[in-house]
Amino acid sequence: MSDIVALRNDSQAAVLSRFFKSGPGQYGEGDRFLGVKVPQVRTAVKEHWKTTTYEQLDECLASPWHEVRLAGLLSLVQKFQHARKDVDTQQKCIAFYLSHLDAVNNWDLVDLSCYELLGHWLIDKDAILLYDLARNGKTIWEQRIGIVSTMWFLRNGRLDDTYAIADLLLDHPHDLIHKAVGWLLREAGKRDAERLTAYLDKRYKTMPRTMLRYAIEKFPETKRQQYLKNER
Repeated sequence: MSDIVALRNDSQAAVLSRFFKSGPGQYGEGDRFLGVKVPQVRTAVKEHWKTTTYEQLDECLASPWHEVRLAGLLSLVQKFQHARKDVDTQQKCIAFYLSHLDAVNNWDLVDLSCYELLGHWLIDKDAILLYDLARNGKTIWEQRIGIVSTMWFLRNGRLDDTYAIADLLLDHPHDLIHKAVGWLLREAGKRDAERLTAYLDKRYKTMPRTMLRYAIEKFPETKRQQYLKNER
């Protein structure tokens, strides 16, 4: 999208490059930034998503610029959501998303697209796709999609898949997966605090520390300290 490229801000780009760890050996190695903030991207998407073709979305997702890929994903989300009961259009959006997962290659791109697409699509369907992504995803981004997509389930009272997929990722080595799982567990706890407590009581001694900290973030301080000090 030329509108986004025109908003280029090199000083902000340097900040984003550091924030999203795009240096050598880091998780976002090689990603390039224009320095355009998310609200600016959303404004451009709001103006253009209706007239954006799938061919143009393909160009967006092939872009080396992070913000242009984000615009493509947010446009796809808009197309999907506004399709409402147009199942053919929604299915086309999901197929497009799944065929472009290589472009969903940083945590914000995952988190701003996956649950509003895959989670929404699968809310009344079998979620085996998400289990497969979490277990067998080729990248940490695909694995993160597996757990974060269940956010839509949680918002609709469907908790089982979040806990089951969390179990698949308990031994994952990467910090970004630990954060995602902990975040989703915390969200599950907002719907059923007793269930989260029961889940953690069986696993907190062996689960990654970062995952635990994210999961218990909203607990009362006394209860948090019990988990952190292994006093449960």
